[in-house]
Amino acid sequence: MAISLRRARTIIRKALEKGREMDLKPLSVVVLDAGGHVQAFEREDGAAPGRFSIAHGKAYGAVMLGMAGGAQMARAEQQAYFMAAVNGVYGGQVIPVPGGVLVRDKKGNVIGAVGVTGDTSDNDAIAAMAGIDAVGLTGEA
Repeated sequence: MAISLRRARTIIRKALEKGREMDLKPLSVVVLDAGGHVQAFEREDGAAPGRFSIAHGKAYGAVMLGMAGGAQMARAEQQAYFMAAVNGVYGGQVIPVPGGVLVRDKKGNVIGAVGVTGDTSDNDAIAAMAGIDAVGLTGEA
């Protein structure tokens, strides 16, 4: 199973709706497939233009490592050398903080990741989970 464009757009829409509901700062949301390729992206009005790279880095790290942003951050705190090496391997594209959420199908297989940025990392993760939940998939923050 892959994340269809329709589902990716719904994930983004619902994540942005959750952000508005929580009165968060303007968000940017990216959905990646299981290979780390962009399926869809949106940046709200008022979000900084560099937010694509941050959202992408959060999601990219999650999907490429098979490890959600929260787990990546814990690993970075325990073994900074490991995350430095990972970033070397992936050309500095990994941002190991919450807001990078793995997406799993009903069988538990990783089928992609969602990256959200714009507010606190924890709030970004909440918005991502809302989008993923809305399409009936499982998120791992």
